[in-house]
Amino acid sequence: MASAALALLLPRGVPALRASSASLPRRCALGILAAVEPLSPPAAASAGEGAPASSAGGPKATPPLKALHGTPWKLHPDYRRWKDAEEEILRDIEPIRMLTKHILHSDRYIDGERLSAKDEKEVIGKLLRYHPRSEDKIGRGLDYIMVDRHPQFKHSRCLFVVRTDGGWIDFSYQKCLRAYIRDKYPLHAERFIGEHLKRN
Repeated sequence: MASAALALLLPRGVPALRASSASLPRRCALGILAAVEPLSPPAAASAGEGAPASSAGGPKATPPLKALHGTPWKLHPDYRRWKDAEEEILRDIEPIRMLTKHILHSDRYIDGERLSAKDEKEVIGKLLRYHPRSEDKIGRGLDYIMVDRHPQFKHSRCLFVVRTDGGWIDFSYQKCLRAYIRDKYPLHAERFIGEHLKRN
């Protein structure tokens, strides 16, 4: 059967594959063989790695996909662990998150105003220190933190580092929170960030 199928693939006058495969480029010969002769299963699958374990002795067989993935997420053992971790992270970050939103989105501060000593301490200790580029942001030294209009997006406000040399640069409190969560909660960070701190 295989030789008949092979004969159809070869041009007229070309000898049978068995006689000519040695003269064909290796890739071409392998491609033709794969087309007409199904590969046998690996030896390991018959008795060993990749084969279901027997009921007597060896390791337990991997459960079928339906049993593994058919459980609703809310009934899965990992769901409770995730929800506990989610609640813990929210309790941890919500105070500074709410404070920052209040600073940026209320009339608590006008554009260009320096934060109060109390708010500044919270922002530096719980946000800025965790920014992935905090050293670059601070530069030669931190003078104070202020709130002002974003240099590109004038409709939004953000936090700024004002340096001791008179320069100033904005920083994202969201980046600070994401870095903090990745550092403190590595097992649940990406899921939490994906659900609660999505990029706009």
